[in-house]
Amino acid sequence: MTTPAFEIWDADNHLYEPTDAYTRHLPKQYRGAVQWIQVDGLTKLMIKGRLTDTIPNPTYEVVASPGAWADYFRGINPEGKTLRELANPIRCPEEFRHAEQRLRLLDSQGIQACVMFPTTGGMLEERMLDDIELTHAVVHAYNEWLLEEWTFDYAGRIFATPVITLPDVDKAVAELNWCVENGARAVLVNPRPVATITGHTTSMGQPYFDPFWHRVEQLGIPVLMHACDSGYDRYSRDWEGKGGEYTPFKPDAFRTIVYEDARSILDTCAALVAHGVFTRHPGVRVGVVENGGAWVPRLIDLFERVYKKMPGEFGAHPVEQFREHVWVNPFHEEDLSGLIDLIGVDRVLFGSDFPHPEGLAEPAKLTPEIAELPEPVIEAVMGKNLRELLTAVPGGR
Repeated sequence: MTTPAFEIWDADNHLYEPTDAYTRHLPKQYRGAVQWIQVDGLTKLMIKGRLTDTIPNPTYEVVASPGAWADYFRGINPEGKTLRELANPIRCPEEFRHAEQRLRLLDSQGIQACVMFPTTGGMLEERMLDDIELTHAVVHAYNEWLLEEWTFDYAGRIFATPVITLPDVDKAVAELNWCVENGARAVLVNPRPVATITGHTTSMGQPYFDPFWHRVEQLGIPVLMHACDSGYDRYSRDWEGKGGEYTPFKPDAFRTIVYEDARSILDTCAALVAHGVFTRHPGVRVGVVENGGAWVPRLIDLFERVYKKMPGEFGAHPVEQFREHVWVNPFHEEDLSGLIDLIGVDRVLFGSDFPHPEGLAEPAKLTPEIAELPEPVIEAVMGKNLRELLTAVPGGR
């Protein structure tokens, strides 16, 4: 692997939240819903009286080494070791907790800029489906903590993503406005069905959410959709007859197959197109992060086949809508050439997933899949595309 000479903009970095990230600014009436408890000497997160083990060590005092699982996700695990056996745990460095130290780490890594995502944040909404008011309160509390500790735009190089939850569309618009007023360059919307007051879920592409998408378009801010607990683990439970919750770090064969199929992001993007978001709001731009790219050929094939059967159901060809409005960050071990051929070189983003164990330990070193591409393509994927996505003027592409 070699290190490139041009600027690298990394679409997928993570921070590790402290235990008060979601409670420091949470109004008193909600604090009993998010608690830390001791279980057999370990600190665990409990939400609405229910212990969650989705993240086994949610304090992050000890974390897996960056890149420790990279070979596993490349399919290189001849000894059949578990993720726990491969983790190589370390004490959580300050660079994973604080912006100033992280900026120095970016300098040493040769990274010009990065988008910063939470670690715990992707699993919270699923545990508050029945309490929309609490969901919005917890999300705003986190965003206040994030602004206080990281800012949304640190030195023009670390772009931390505040979270927008959608169930109450008026609150979602207000949160979006607050985030942009405080410097957000992108926002995070979890790719999952949206809870409603009826107790059922629905697509974020439904016209009910148009005020949010309209405001996104007005502001010209990209919406990023990072992998999360989408609630889709219910389907593996349907097949296996097991209860419990989503536990990605305790995989079994069938659950891993369901996860690898990437149904949640495929369905989310299908819904955005089929339910007309890009037709009604042609300035909306969506970046898909840490969901891989293997699902894209399947979705495009589905778009092609359905469009031939019912072209009148779409405001424009669904494939063209997808190519125009969606940017994709593939996993580092995937076929980039094939993805570029499908959606265009200007719609592919590099993301290292640093410092998570499934990501890259050295983000600036080109993987074999990237190194084999032509130099202008490498420059676009490794930096130019994300830079333009984050800096485009309102109304622009």
